[in-house]
Amino acid sequence: MPARIEDVALKAGVSTKTVSRVFNREPNVSEKARARVEAAARELNYRPNPSARSLAGNRSYLVALLFDNPHAGSSYVMELIVGVLQACENTHYNAMLRPLDLSADPVAAIEEFVAQFRPDALVLAPPIGDDLKILRRLDEWNVRYSAISARSSHARIGVGFDERRAAAEMVEHLAALGHRRIGHIAGRAGHGARAWRLAGYRDGLRKAGLDYDEAVVVDGDFSFESGIAAGAQLLDLRDPPTAIFAANDDSACGAMHEAFERGLSIPRDLSICGFDDTPASAQVWPSLTTVHQPCREMGRIATEQVLLSMRDPGAAQTVRISYEIRIRGSTGPVRAKSATGAYRGARKG
Repeated sequence: MPARIEDVALKAGVSTKTVSRVFNREPNVSEKARARVEAAARELNYRPNPSARSLAGNRSYLVALLFDNPHAGSSYVMELIVGVLQACENTHYNAMLRPLDLSADPVAAIEEFVAQFRPDALVLAPPIGDDLKILRRLDEWNVRYSAISARSSHARIGVGFDERRAAAEMVEHLAALGHRRIGHIAGRAGHGARAWRLAGYRDGLRKAGLDYDEAVVVDGDFSFESGIAAGAQLLDLRDPPTAIFAANDDSACGAMHEAFERGLSIPRDLSICGFDDTPASAQVWPSLTTVHQPCREMGRIATEQVLLSMRDPGAAQTVRISYEIRIRGSTGPVRAKSATGAYRGARKG
């Protein structure tokens, strides 16, 4: 027979209420008692019953990750998902994944979702955490939430880092290699990452003494396909860039694909770099120079913070984390000016 909460309490020498508090991560439990309960649970192979916990505590023990457009920036979203799942496993919560169509009526969609599943907390992937209508509605319903990389100060709990500064450093890296015409594939309109990374791109140009040229800034949507289209647009220019900084790794990989289709060599003919350091960035060849943000850790931290807010609202916060520029094989010194005409080579096929 599966072990019961009473069995764990008896073996640990505590009350069933104490066992319940330990598994619900509630305060007012001594570390000594917590350790005895956890040791007894491991020895008995005890697993809390989610249904019983829900009925007893008037909770669903469910955390939902809301994200938009699962096909754009899919590597980034997958890393967030893994982090949310890790945090839920560590705290004996269940996780639910919910894509959200922001082009429709997201507030109504969230209303329906919350009413149907009654999650204890929400984790909002960007750009959902920037939508003030959504945030204010959640506040009205008293639904706990945390936001990942939110622009709005209205989202007081979550995780983020200085994306603008990171983007500027990436442009400075390209300028240090001798590149003077640096293109940018921007992210999707309305997304916080687009604004920060585009602003950082301009900061980097300014610091390197380079002029901003809107001709070499093209729109994307964080997808591989948009990277192909944007790369083609940049390489078709009369004076194409010698380097491209893409707003994320998926679109950077798309630009690399387009360059290879034209017979270009990376980084000999063209340097390309991205942002996020998703697994794909190390799997392509040459491996992609990128900004490392620990996406998986961000998903975990955002989940931990919103769960902390349930136990101790005053302790939860927006955690600021560090980033790192990962220099890999896709960026190199600029070639002589006479070679740039080759960048406009026709696409094969």
